[in-house]
Amino acid sequence: MKIAAITDIGSCRQENQDNYCAQQLAGGTAWGLVCDGMGGVNGGRLASRIATDTMQQYFARQMQALQPGGEKAFMMHGFDVTNRAVYEKAASDPEMMGMGTTGVCAYAGGGFAHIVHAGDSRAYLYHRGTLRQITRDHSMVQQLVDSGQITREQALLHPQKNLITRALGVAANIVPEYNRCEIEEGDILLLCTDGLTNMVPDEEITRILQDTAFFDAAGVLISRALQAGGQDNVTVLLMGVETTEVNNG
Repeated sequence: MKIAAITDIGSCRQENQDNYCAQQLAGGTAWGLVCDGMGGVNGGRLASRIATDTMQQYFARQMQALQPGGEKAFMMHGFDVTNRAVYEKAASDPEMMGMGTTGVCAYAGGGFAHIVHAGDSRAYLYHRGTLRQITRDHSMVQQLVDSGQITREQALLHPQKNLITRALGVAANIVPEYNRCEIEEGDILLLCTDGLTNMVPDEEITRILQDTAFFDAAGVLISRALQAGGQDNVTVLLMGVETTEVNNG
């Protein structure tokens, strides 16, 4: 696995409340997490930082105990631990009351990507020239789309499209969503905040991933989001699947 990631404050915000972390692991595996914080002047930035710090510690301490077939339980538990860390900080500090963060986390290896998320930060799979959204937004607008009250096109312009229905840290317990997909050499996992997807259409993201070298693509995606207005913080994390060379020498 190879990893490339960039976060940018955007053109309209006073601070960057996005955060991310990622790590290559032994055996050709890797994991990554993207967060978009919310709440108060400093709350969102703190929430996303606590989330990334906690998940890094979780993987570092628990990864050795992960057995094949246990990926879903492992990642769901990681989100539970992370949710509690953000929630306890919010509950202990009146100035941070109500803070939270989206989270989308992928663990990839062994021919599969395991993805857990809460909120509207997304995971996509780029496979043989096609981009497929793996996650489903936990948002008011997505619920309206799912129930047939508005179209996907109307959702793009809806005034309440930033209202999310699930997030890390806003309650003592969380029910994140788990997805799994097959991956093969040449595939790219894209984790991103809505600062990208609200600014750059999926078709354009696809073209950029198709036409741009892997380690340049994150920067090009960020640039396009900024050119389109950069109305929010924007974070792009790419995980590229490549064959693992075994050196027996």
